[in-house]
Amino acid sequence: MITPVRTLVAWCPDWPVVATGVPLDEPSAVLLANRVIAASPEARVHGVVRGLRRRAAQARCPELSVHDRDEAKEARLFEPVVAVLDDITPRVEVARPGVCALVSQGPSRYFGGEEVVAGLVRERMVEVVAGRTDVRVGVADGPFAAELVARAADPIRLVPPGTTAEFLAPMNIGVLERPDLADVLCRLGIRTLGAFAQLPATDVLARFGREGQGAHRLASGLDERLPDARQPPVDWSVSAEIDPPADRIDRVAFVARSIADELHRRLGRDGVTCVRVGIRAETEHGEELIRFWRHEGMLSDAAVADRVRWQLDGWLNGSAVSRPSGGITRLALVPDELIAATGRQLGFWGGETEADQRAVRVAARLQGQLGTDAVLVPEFHGGRHCHEQLTLIPTATVELAGRSLDPGDKTAPWPGSLPAPSPTRLLPDPMVVEILDEGGVVIEVTGRGLLSSPPAQLIVKGHRKAVVGWSGPWPIDERWWDVETYRRQARLQLVTADGQALLVVLEAGVWRVTAQWD
Repeated sequence: MITPVRTLVAWCPDWPVVATGVPLDEPSAVLLANRVIAASPEARVHGVVRGLRRRAAQARCPELSVHDRDEAKEARLFEPVVAVLDDITPRVEVARPGVCALVSQGPSRYFGGEEVVAGLVRERMVEVVAGRTDVRVGVADGPFAAELVARAADPIRLVPPGTTAEFLAPMNIGVLERPDLADVLCRLGIRTLGAFAQLPATDVLARFGREGQGAHRLASGLDERLPDARQPPVDWSVSAEIDPPADRIDRVAFVARSIADELHRRLGRDGVTCVRVGIRAETEHGEELIRFWRHEGMLSDAAVADRVRWQLDGWLNGSAVSRPSGGITRLALVPDELIAATGRQLGFWGGETEADQRAVRVAARLQGQLGTDAVLVPEFHGGRHCHEQLTLIPTATVELAGRSLDPGDKTAPWPGSLPAPSPTRLLPDPMVVEILDEGGVVIEVTGRGLLSSPPAQLIVKGHRKAVVGWSGPWPIDERWWDVETYRRQARLQLVTADGQALLVVLEAGVWRVTAQWD
């Protein structure tokens, strides 16, 4: 059996929260897809944990400040923290912003042991984070175990070689971060990594396939993949010259996406995919910058392009000490660790059409010409209001291939949301109107959410229109725990005699038209 590689992992707790600039002693949380992915220690005291929906988190902690995740900013702020380790070893890899790893064998021989290296790493990183958060360091066999050791460390912990499986044995099966597999194993009565590791490897492979095999190796204290990864030949690396030299991220973005696409095509032709990629940049003054990024799954072309953009942002917008002295003249991607490509399941009716591929190329070209945030695509989110359910996001942050506008179950369930179909046009400036009954009395909504009488007339800018159909009202009572953002509304659909279908909203005793159907 081949011994797993001794790995050192440095972890900065709550880095997504740190990147928002909010002190950790204040209750705050970072959300992605309307769920909490990170919370400050003060927020966790109130029960705000990962996986909670926004509303549940705010109900547990009314004074909670919430922030949407900005991975680019996280990566940019983490780059100076990682840069101080370059003179310890040039092969520092970033698993994600807030977590970095390095192979400890070489540095430990040079500096006099793993404990010395761990102390040196923590000392240098603590100086850069400057009290914004802590730095914890763990050393174990393989990156998976080393990160778990770092999370358990306070502040440094080393697991002796060959004892990693014993360290992992009592941990809950959920630390594998494979929800479907963990759910099946728990229902089978296997709730710890030790119990999972005791199963025969051949039986795990037969029952759970390659994913189960990788998880079983992690639970056993081994590397996830069999040690058959091979160094790629030089011609798999891709590069591009930049003339004139670029000193702004928007000028390099199009080049980054182009060489990421080229790398993806080259690897695909040979049936392999990349899980660790080196990003190398050269400047007009001869400086050479390199950083490695790892992904536990597979790095698609969009994922590689994202990491290139984040890394360049960290280099070009860093401090005066770490920022390159000249513009970037050459950008290269070096696939550093490869695995066999398992493929991508296409849709039932086939793959992408020529029009789909052409649209992706056009979006990439416009993004390179106009900037990373200039080309936007719609994305569905949950919400009760029409303007909340659809937002525009930069194309650089998503994978356009295979993308669909079908919201699926992303907008459900949302109690109080309007029934389909949604309005086709939202008014930027809602119009104040009056809704009257047959007797000319202004219609109100009772405390039980009922209309005082059926609507019969609509007065818009002094013009009276007959109401021939209506539906509702749909009342909502939002953020009742927060005085400043509390909102209570009632929404009503009206059809007038001239064929207009309108959405009108009652708030603070005033009716307004906010949207309409064509």
